[in-house]
Amino acid sequence: MQISIFGLGYVGCVSLGCLAKNGHEVIGVDISSFKVDLINQGKPTIIEKDINNIILEGFENGRISATECPEEAVHNTEISIICVGTPPSTNGHLDLSYIFKTAEQIGKALKTKDSFHTVVIRSTVVPGTNYRYGKIVEEFSGKKRGESFSVVSNPEFLREGTAVHDYYHPAVTVIGGDNTYAMEQVTAIYSSLQAPIEITDVKVAEIIKYVNNSFHALKIAFTNEIATICKALTIDPFKVMELFCKDTRLNISPAYMKPGFVYGGSCLPKDLKGLVTMGHDNYLDTPVLAMINSSNEQHKKKAFELISSTGKKKVCLVGLSFKEGTDDLRFSPYVELAETLIGKGYHVTIYDEYVRLSKLIGANKAYINERLPHLSEHLTYNLETAISENDVVIISHKNFDAQTYRHLLKEKTAIIDLARIHELETLSNYEGICW
Repeated sequence: MQISIFGLGYVGCVSLGCLAKNGHEVIGVDISSFKVDLINQGKPTIIEKDINNIILEGFENGRISATECPEEAVHNTEISIICVGTPPSTNGHLDLSYIFKTAEQIGKALKTKDSFHTVVIRSTVVPGTNYRYGKIVEEFSGKKRGESFSVVSNPEFLREGTAVHDYYHPAVTVIGGDNTYAMEQVTAIYSSLQAPIEITDVKVAEIIKYVNNSFHALKIAFTNEIATICKALTIDPFKVMELFCKDTRLNISPAYMKPGFVYGGSCLPKDLKGLVTMGHDNYLDTPVLAMINSSNEQHKKKAFELISSTGKKKVCLVGLSFKEGTDDLRFSPYVELAETLIGKGYHVTIYDEYVRLSKLIGANKAYINERLPHLSEHLTYNLETAISENDVVIISHKNFDAQTYRHLLKEKTAIIDLARIHELETLSNYEGICW
């Protein structure tokens, strides 16, 4: 394919070289004559492992060139990949002026180009940029998105120092767009890489790098706080984290990485508080660990606010135990939610097929007697009646039988889903807690 790369900085230079190595003819575009001259001498614009040889090889094979003229690049290529910088402002927003400048340039070039052109945004951008980019291209080209051009989002995940290796060994390639032909073109670029290609919604593709990098930052901060506590207790933090990482079923895994309601139960709150207390006892500040509980509390408030916003006071809570399929009520966030609602004057009906008051024993019974001493007045064993007699239905557990009760739910004022029941998402009165 003939491909143009807008921006010859870190991502652009690596993309230029790697695409040429894969057999594509690539034209680099930059406002810097210095960078353009370097490429046209077969030299990279950055210092990075392996990039010198790759750029030189591509240049000598006639697959790499560079220009300061955007129109020349667009007219001689099928695809333009946008790799210009998006530096942060002082208030945390990204400066997208360079991105939108390329949209103007490509729009002007397309005015005099007859064939279809695909634009690929590789730079880190905020959700909604793809849409705005297309509007600018339409404005300056006088052509319609989807007919004469398309804009595809394809975030990069390259690390300085290992960028060439990362290019050829991605964990996943993410492609978001609204035009089948354009996405097939972009998919073809990566067909030689041994990695899954995920076709997704444009906004998902735009936000995923923020999520990835924020989680990487969180992991570093989390690990350093653990290490700080370990040092104070004369424990080897490297051994601790080595052991931590051996658990790929729960620790380093997709486990718990599903949007939903808060954590609860008898282990997580207790052990987190215990670890934070260890730090406090040793005069250590561990803000990441300390704020986990605060974030959890904010999520609880969000659930109550969703219920409160309905303006109705008769609610049915489907699921009370800490985990579905059990009768364990100890430190269940749903018990706390019920307690809050009752305290605020709501008429609360509770259904949980596994909770039987006569069978509760020991600490489980003591806990519920303390938190909801009048549970028997709220508990029902007839879900159909409970749904029918209340205005708001709150679903706590994923084992809810949506097919059986869907006809009743569509008549309710609101369905508030804390577990994500896919079959109910199309109902107009449905709302997920964070989706």
